[in-house]
This record gives sequence, structure tokens and C-alpha cells, in this order.
Amino acid sequence: MTAQKKVIIIGSGIGGLATACILGKAGYSVEVFEKNEQLGGRLSVIEQDGFRFDMGPSWYLMPDVFEHFFALIGEKVENHLNLIPLAPSYRIFFKDEVIPNMQTTPDGSTSIIDMYADIEKTVATLDKIEPGAGEKFRDYLKRSEYQYGVATDRFMYKNYSSVFDFLTWEMAKEGSKLSVFTKMNSYVSRFFTHDAIKKIMQYTLVFLGSSPYNTPALYNIMTHVDFNGGVFYPQGGMNEIVQALVNIGKKHGVVYHVNTPVSQVQTMNGHATGITLENGELHTADIVVSNGDIHHTEMKLLTEADRSYSEEYWNTRVLAPSALIMYLGVEGEVPSLSHHNLLFAKDWKKGFAEIFDTPLWPSDPSLYVCVPSKTDPSVAPKGHENLFVLVPIAANLTYTEAELDAKTDQYLELITTHMDIPNLKERIITKKLFCVKDFESRYNSLGGTALGLAHTMRQTACFRPDTISKKIDNLYYVGGNTNPGIGVPICLISAELVYKRLIGEHTGHPLPTPITETK
Repeated sequence: MTAQKKVIIIGSGIGGLATACILGKAGYSVEVFEKNEQLGGRLSVIEQDGFRFDMGPSWYLMPDVFEHFFALIGEKVENHLNLIPLAPSYRIFFKDEVIPNMQTTPDGSTSIIDMYADIEKTVATLDKIEPGAGEKFRDYLKRSEYQYGVATDRFMYKNYSSVFDFLTWEMAKEGSKLSVFTKMNSYVSRFFTHDAIKKIMQYTLVFLGSSPYNTPALYNIMTHVDFNGGVFYPQGGMNEIVQALVNIGKKHGVVYHVNTPVSQVQTMNGHATGITLENGELHTADIVVSNGDIHHTEMKLLTEADRSYSEEYWNTRVLAPSALIMYLGVEGEVPSLSHHNLLFAKDWKKGFAEIFDTPLWPSDPSLYVCVPSKTDPSVAPKGHENLFVLVPIAANLTYTEAELDAKTDQYLELITTHMDIPNLKERIITKKLFCVKDFESRYNSLGGTALGLAHTMRQTACFRPDTISKKIDNLYYVGGNTNPGIGVPICLISAELVYKRLIGEHTGHPLPTPITETK
């Protein structure tokens, strides 16, 4: 019997944990090294004063991708996660907009719309805003569903080694149908006139760290994800996904280490041979997979001769936004909010410009508030609410602690007024802030971006960093900065792409399931 090949994975975000599960199931000997005190990367948790806060992603989307991944490793999602469908999927507050036939906050300044994974409800709602928009939405959604099917079946599960892997006859044939070369804002405007509906169709780009003014309309597939796929919540919080993957990995012999930062990827004669930890320990391996920030891996863990990308390359990348995140424990209920809540500023374009074009603290931001305690009483003490507030801000934004506190107060006042939460600030009994500097220090994130590289046309598919090193054999990359891109389910696909590299699979289709052990 051939000896097991040893794999070392740097970092334990979703991409790293998923890769560990796949390779463990396939018969490799796998060890995961995580710099922080807990596994999970951005899906870590904070426990403070009786509250449990998910630190990062809070939307469970694309259940089909989760089901495919779990089947790939011989598991079923329902055996690991208790998924609760959310109704409404989310609530939108339109600041300073009076939208026809829609509910408003008590002061009349802000319109409120609930969105459901129910097409008939959505059609009726949109028709109230813009007569005829409901039928246009059916057409828009049908196209989105078709494009999602093509994208997942042909392109998202495909590795790209060069531009010629992307600019194929198949892409030429399907490209116009996928709207690859049209900007999202222009595409949406073909269907809808009312600004509120355009915002509803475009807001999901926030999950991709992009602006509708520079993102390919291909990503209108998120509308299918939103309305046909539905929005779920894993009872116990998003960190339950981490626990599920860790438990599955352990079943296949994966060994996990926390508080073990890596200082160098060891190479010899163009091959990855292992890693050195910051404490000086050397760990050898046949294969190294980095789930760390790719810029950090390239510029800090590899010598200049071993790097696939130069500093100039990174200086010309468009980063997804960073964020000011507030983890708030609040006394009493917040009846005006649903589980997921979005506050949209009236000047949509100005908000994106302050993030991408002229980086500033947003003067009138669009923001997001999650209240998981609406669905899950375990995340807050009885009689209290758990609020996760995310304000998108520019990466590389500099600030003092005094500025951070002042902006926090400003945005809390905005939420208090326009999301109808009386005396919010006075009711906060525990608070923790997380901002640009924290993304840099905790995740080694370039520029303190919260998500990674934005999904612009020049940073999509073959134009994103590859899943395999261009210089070093047996060195691979997984996670949001490589293909297919940003998002928890997308990082599951990224792990499958690494496995495809290892077994020499070149198609764009999902692998048949489940993986069989190979030693």
C-alpha cells in the first residue's frame, strides 16, 4: 500500500476547512494550522456578557452548493445543521424615500419593504411600487435562474490556468446570455425604472464586495440565489458550519492546531516541502495549501523568487470594502427589525463612490443589521437582543480611536432614527467594535478588506489569482481571493477546485459524488 501523502493547510477559514474534509476523505494525511485562538477564520465567534456573536458572515445562501459539497464528502447537511427558513428573508428600510403603497417608520421618513422567497408575494410588492414591474421581475428572475444554472454547471467549478481557458468557444457562445460583458447597473436598468427596485436587485453585490457600476452583470445570478434559493439560518449561528466541517474532518483523521502562526512556506528546487511556524518548528509535507490571505502568503511567507504575484500586481488590485462592525448586546426587544435588515441611503451612487472612488468615511451609508436573537434565543440572554451592525467602508481607511468612536455614535444615531429603535444607545449593555485595523491584524487581510478582491471584470474567473502557484509545485491556494471568489458557499467550491487540481480534473462541471478514498 502506498504511504499517505501529507498535506498541510495554512488557515482555517471555510476554504481551508472544506479542503481538509475533501482531502481527508480522499485518504490524505491532513494537518491544519490556524494563527488565531479558534478555528473558522471570519466565521469565528465572540462570547461576551452572555451574548454569542458570529464575527463575520451571517447569511446562509445557496443551499444547493452546501448540499453538493456535503454529498461530495459522503455527508448530508441535515445531519449536521438545523436550517431555519427565514420569512421574511430580509427587511429593507429606504431612508428619506416615500415609496408608493409601502409602510413607513412612525415619523414617515423611511419606507419599509419586506422581501420573501415567495415569487407571488414579490411580484405583488413590485407591482405596487412600479406598475408592470412584477411581470418584468418574472422575466428577470427566469434569466437569472438560467444564468445561475449555466454558471454553476460550466464555469464556477472550473479552474483557469490562463485567459485561454476562459475565452473559449463555450464562453463565446454563452457569454452574451450570461451578460459577462455588461455592467450590473446597466443590466438592471433595462428591466426596471424605479430606483427602489433597482436597489433591491443590486444590493446582493455587497456580498461580493463590489459596486453595481463596475461589476459584470453575470452576478445578477444572485437574484436567483436570493429569491429561488431562499435565506436560511443554521440554529446556533453560522459558526455551526465551522463545527460541522471540523467534526467531519476529524472523522477522516484531520489534525487541527490553533495559536500556531506560520512564518514561512518551505521550498526546495521549485517544490513546496512544508512550513516553518513562528516558534521555529518545522513541519514537512508533500502538499501545502494556503487558505491565508494570498497577498500575505505571497509577500510574507514566500521568498521573492517563489512568488507568483509581484507587489505591483497587488497595488493595482481593486479591494472589496472593509467594514465597521458593531457587536451589540441590547436590553429589551427591537420590534421594528427582522432577522436580516438593510438600511439603504437615498444617494446610492454616492455611497459606492465613497467606498471605491474617493475613499472616505461614508457620510450617509447604506448598512446592514442582523438580529439573530429573533430566530435563535441561545445567542442572547432572555429579554435581550443580539445586534450585528455592519457599515461598509473603504479598505485602507485610516482613523484614530476617537474617530472610530465618533463614527460609531453617528451610525448608531442613524439606525436609531431611521430603523425606529428608540433609545438604542442607552440600551446597549455590551459592545465590541471591529474595523479595518482588526481585519489586518486578525486575518492578515490586505488593506483591511473585509472580503478580499472585489468582483470586477478584471478580477473574475481567469483574472483572479489562481488556485495553484505559478512558481512552486505542490503549493495551492483556496478561499475568497481565488476562484470562484467571495462567499461561504463559493469557498466550498474553491476547495473542490483544489481537489480537481490534485487529481487532474479539468472540466467545469461539479464532480460526481461522493469522493472515494485514494492513497
